[in-house]
Amino acid sequence: MEKRITVRDLAKMKAEGRKITTVTSYDAITARLVDEAGIQLILVGDSAGNTVLGYENTIPVTLEESLMLTAAVRRGAKHAMVIGDMPFMSYQVSEEEAVRNAGRYLKEAGADGVKLEGGRSMLKTIRRIVDASIPVFGHVGLLPQSVLKDGGYRIHGRNEEAQQIIDDALAVQEAGAFAVVLEGVPRDLAKEITEKLTIPTIGIGAGPFCDGQIQVVTDILGLGTFVPRHAKVFTNLAQYTADALKQYREEVEAQSFPAEENTAK
Repeated sequence: MEKRITVRDLAKMKAEGRKITTVTSYDAITARLVDEAGIQLILVGDSAGNTVLGYENTIPVTLEESLMLTAAVRRGAKHAMVIGDMPFMSYQVSEEEAVRNAGRYLKEAGADGVKLEGGRSMLKTIRRIVDASIPVFGHVGLLPQSVLKDGGYRIHGRNEEAQQIIDDALAVQEAGAFAVVLEGVPRDLAKEITEKLTIPTIGIGAGPFCDGQIQVVTDILGLGTFVPRHAKVFTNLAQYTADALKQYREEVEAQSFPAEENTAK
């Protein structure tokens, strides 16, 4: 990639039937590697609560924490589009506060847009943010920030729930979002929504028929302690890291490190 990916590029990819690849990232080092791999979109997810901040879920993540991580990712990514994931209670209180907080991602963290959860209930909020010239990435289906209300993580959109998810996705599009995450919905429903929408759908646990896929970077690199069904471990980076750290400790204890070539003269 020679230039930064934009919302127009993503729209063109959907129109041409080319798949969009998205991963989460939380630091400059990982963002640089993601960028060099040619991945089009980086989400600085509130999944940072689970993956790097040590929280039980995404609920405790603060706006300041999210902004700090987003700024770090922006410094590492030169070509991928960077989206800041607005944390719980940073956009639900009022439309005015949502716009103000969304603007901070662009002004302070250098993000290219923001993501927020919710469909029809968030239509006015999304519209207000978009009207302020801030690109919005929608999110319907399983909503991690609603895990306490839902009593845990589960598939959304089965049986009578299907039409509700369709309506939510259409509402996100109507409000002006440039794309929408479909999380934890049946594959046939995801296919139907993808065919109905003119904006790209990015799936996670939603099957192969979406316009693109998103995965949590620690899951695909084998750094997590639990691998969800929707994820695939592409390498066991945890084991490689553990082996390297063990070797480092052993060489220090054996006084074979630092060697002559590692010592200043």
